Amino acid sequence: MSSVPGRTPVRLGPFSTVWRPRTVLVPVLITLALFTAVVLNTGRGDFPLSAGEVVNALFGGGDHISELVVWELRLPRSVVGLLVGASLGLAGAILQGIARNPLASPDILGITAGAGVGAVTVIVFSGANGAVGGFAGEVGVPTAAVGGGLTAAVLVYLLAVRQGISGYRVLLVGVGVNAALTSVLSWLLAKADIVDAGRALIWLNGSLGGTNWDVAGPAAWALAVLLPAALLLSHQFGALAFDDDTARGLGVRMTGARVALLLTAVLLTSVATAATGPIAFVALACPQLALRLMRTGHPPLLASALLGAAVTVWADVLGRTLISDVELPVGILTAALGAPYLLYLLVRSGKARS
Repeated sequence: MSSVPGRTPVRLGPFSTVWRPRTVLVPVLITLALFTAVVLNTGRGDFPLSAGEVVNALFGGGDHISELVVWELRLPRSVVGLLVGASLGLAGAILQGIARNPLASPDILGITAGAGVGAVTVIVFSGANGAVGGFAGEVGVPTAAVGGGLTAAVLVYLLAVRQGISGYRVLLVGVGVNAALTSVLSWLLAKADIVDAGRALIWLNGSLGGTNWDVAGPAAWALAVLLPAALLLSHQFGALAFDDDTARGLGVRMTGARVALLLTAVLLTSVATAATGPIAFVALACPQLALRLMRTGHPPLLASALLGAAVTVWADVLGRTLISDVELPVGILTAALGAPYLLYLLVRSGKARS
C-alpha cells in the first residue's frame, strides 16, 4: 500500500483507511485554545479569579464562593459564546460547501438579517419582557428568529437555483436579499419608540453580556441535535464540492442533500442569532481558516465549529480587556477582525475569476 506525504495508510483486517495526523492535531490544538479562552474569560470580573482557581472550581476542587462565582455568574457567558460560535462556524462551513464559494456565509446571504428581522419585530412590538399578546406572545424572540432566517434562506434558494447551483449567482442574490432585509430592520427601528429601539440596537450589536443558563439551553439543544445531523450528512456535503453532474454520478440526490444541509445551517444560524444577536464574520472566516489549517478540499465541519467557538470566546476576552472599564460587544470585535478578511476574500475571488 503506497503512501503520500501527510497521510499514512492503515489496514484493519479487510478494511483500509488513511491516517492523517493533522485531522486530530488541529482540533486538539483548537480545543486547548478554546479552553484557555474560557478559563481567562471566567476569571475576569469585579471579583477576579486566577486561572488555577477557575480550573479548580470547574473540576469541583474550589471553595464555595469560587464555585458560586464560576458556575452561576460567569461560566454561562463563555458557554453561550462557545455554543453560538460553534453554531455559526458550522453553519458557515455548510453554506460555503453548498454554494462552492468562500464568500458564502449567513451574514452575506441574508440569513442572519432574516433572523434579525424576525427577532427585532418581536422586540420592537413587545413589552419590557420581550413578549406581546396573542400569537406573537407565544412565538417569542427565538422562534421569530428561526422563522425569519428560514424565510430569507428559502427566498435566496428559490431565486438562485436555476439549472443548478452557481456560487456567484447565490452570492449576488444573497447580497440583494440581505440589503432588502437590512432596510426592513432600519424601518423597524425608526418605527419603534426610543426604549424598544434602544433594546433592539443593543441586541443587534451581538453581546454576551447578561447571558445565563436559560439562554444557553436552546443553543445547546440546537447544537446537540444539528451537529450530529451535519456530520451524518458529511458524505453528501463532500460530494457537493463538485459540479452537479459529478455529484449525481456519485449517487448523491442533489435537491435532498442541499435542502437538508441548508435547513441545518439556517436553524443553527437562527438559534445562535436569537441567543446573542448577530455576531458578524465568524461564519465567514472560520470555515476558511479551518480549511487552510486542515488542508482539505472543502471546509471541515467539526474543525469549523471548534474554531468558531474559540474565535467567539477569544473575541469576548479581548472585548473585556482592550479598554479598561469599557466592555465592547463581541459582535463589534468580530466585525473589526473579520472585515479585513472579507476584503481579502473579495480581492482573491476577483483575481481568480479574472
